[in-house]
Amino acid sequence: MRVGVITFPGTLDDRDAQRAVEIAGGEPVALWHADHYLQGVDAVVLPGGFSYGDYLRSGAIASRAPIMAELVEQAGKGLPVLGICNGFQMLVEAHLLPGGLIRNDHGRFVCRDQRLRVENVDTPWTGAYEQDEEIVIPLKNGEGGYIADAETLERIEGEGLVAFRYLGANPNGSLNDIAGLRNEAGNVVGLMPHPEHAVEPGFGPDTAERMRSGVDGLGMFASVLRSLASA
Repeated sequence: MRVGVITFPGTLDDRDAQRAVEIAGGEPVALWHADHYLQGVDAVVLPGGFSYGDYLRSGAIASRAPIMAELVEQAGKGLPVLGICNGFQMLVEAHLLPGGLIRNDHGRFVCRDQRLRVENVDTPWTGAYEQDEEIVIPLKNGEGGYIADAETLERIEGEGLVAFRYLGANPNGSLNDIAGLRNEAGNVVGLMPHPEHAVEPGFGPDTAERMRSGVDGLGMFASVLRSLASA
């Protein structure tokens, strides 16, 4: 299965996302922000970084890049899309996911291994996990505070659109400890933590067994490949 990873000016984690796809058993396809064609890929990852220097708002300019027009169109037709950190910010700016993301409430950049609970496994990106499974993947952001008005927040919770929730201390002031969302159809998922940094032993978070051995993020990439194979 071919999974596209879009690079924007300022993207940092595109190669990491490509490697995660490869480790999971897929074929990563490098895509460029200025293109107008997704090359017929089966799924797309919007990786983390600081697209366009985070000018205006994080993800705001990138959400209007040429390739995003086709991404929005294909997402509406069911294409699986995963937005990671800056990619999550792009998804809310493109109105593929509700709400918004603002500066962390403590005003500082945060970088740490973060505990999460998997809130919804009914998506192409989360099907490999168990409902309410607790995982640990790295988090690194300065504008990761999730916000929404009261009506939107009530709809998100009522319709089960929370995909991941922070456990332990809330790292950025996100309302309802929301770490990630899905859309109504389930094919679009965005989250602030970085699953692509927890896919390979020796490079992931520490575990009780040994240092840097955590691979909890691999499930997201394995999930979409399994979903595509069974479609």
